[in-house]
Amino acid sequence: VSRPVEHGPVVHAWDHGVPMEPDVWTQVRHLASVPGVEHIALMPDAHIGKGACVGSAMLTRDIIIPAAVGVDIGCGMIAAPLRLRRSELSDLPRLRADIERRVPVGRTNRGQAGDRGAWGTLPEDVKAVWHEHLADGYRAMTRRWPDLDHPYTINQLGTLGTGNHFIEVCVELQDQQGTSCADPSIWVMLHSGSRGIGNKVGTFFMRRAQAELKREGVHLPDAELAYLRVGTDLAEEYMTYAQWAQRYAWQNRLLMFRHVLEGIGAALRVSSDGLHMADQTVHCHHNYIASERHFGAPGLLTRKGAVNAEAGVMGIIPGSMGARSYIARGLGQPESLKTSSHGAGRVMSRNVARKTIDMQQHLAAMQGVEFRTDADLLDESPAAYKSIDAVMAAQADLTQPVHTLKQIVVVKG
Repeated sequence: VSRPVEHGPVVHAWDHGVPMEPDVWTQVRHLASVPGVEHIALMPDAHIGKGACVGSAMLTRDIIIPAAVGVDIGCGMIAAPLRLRRSELSDLPRLRADIERRVPVGRTNRGQAGDRGAWGTLPEDVKAVWHEHLADGYRAMTRRWPDLDHPYTINQLGTLGTGNHFIEVCVELQDQQGTSCADPSIWVMLHSGSRGIGNKVGTFFMRRAQAELKREGVHLPDAELAYLRVGTDLAEEYMTYAQWAQRYAWQNRLLMFRHVLEGIGAALRVSSDGLHMADQTVHCHHNYIASERHFGAPGLLTRKGAVNAEAGVMGIIPGSMGARSYIARGLGQPESLKTSSHGAGRVMSRNVARKTIDMQQHLAAMQGVEFRTDADLLDESPAAYKSIDAVMAAQADLTQPVHTLKQIVVVKG
């Protein structure tokens, strides 16, 4: 569906048969009114976000809007099949416990009481990844802007976080030939981002952009959509540090994936070496900014809760914690900015979910899945999300399912 916006570009939306909050369109109209926004694509999982809605892609050439990337810079997913079958996983509670012992999950409280979400003693592989891939960039960034220093940045590397971040062990319901198997193969899938440091970077530059526009006397319908002008020092710094945060998120997922495999190996009393099929691993960001070419010219493509769906590129599109997920191949649809959804998308806010979903309803939706049963997860219950099947139907011209997965173990923060 193409919808004209007064004083802005046409918005292309893939929302047929999918519920969309009215406030999403308010956010989209505000985004479209920002000078320099040339093209907006709205995915079927779109829902309210900070400044810009989650489930959107935006093309610009002369401006950068930090809020259109968001504060979990580099958030994304990794998934791979294992050399295991469902019949080999008999003790799912132990499997979940062995994973949770190897990956810190939950909130970080700076080492105080209740701190579950960060490393106390750093594993050697976390130290090695930090020094090889991230330490130099972090030092340069915090020398330039000391306010970006986050004392737990290294302690959060290789940790899951909270909210909708998860680790799942899945069975493959259907392979790329569309066939089912009596003893299905096993996949591991996880979702996480740049933890506290990504939030620091995103928030810092959102505030800097607001201060710059205020100084210039520029007024926007939503101050959160303040922009940086390409070519300025501040815009160059944002790109440098956002790309560093994207690298942090990438390495964060790789470390966790390795530790999850170690947990599975421990539960099964087998070596984790060679346990996954490395050549079939799919790894993608869905909150990021990148230089891409669209409509015959270079530009800046910002995806917030959206996946690169260039023709032939593999992506990960999970449903809720009780629904199917998909490993899908992009179809390269130009008007969507070669983008697809990053999941099912929320149908209600966390606050509404906590007030309306009870534990009995949650447990019924999660039958057959090993997970932590406590009230903290009610805002992540399947009822809080759109139907992943409706979302996939709405974007059938954007992405093609290749593998259909269903979780049997869920780890959440």
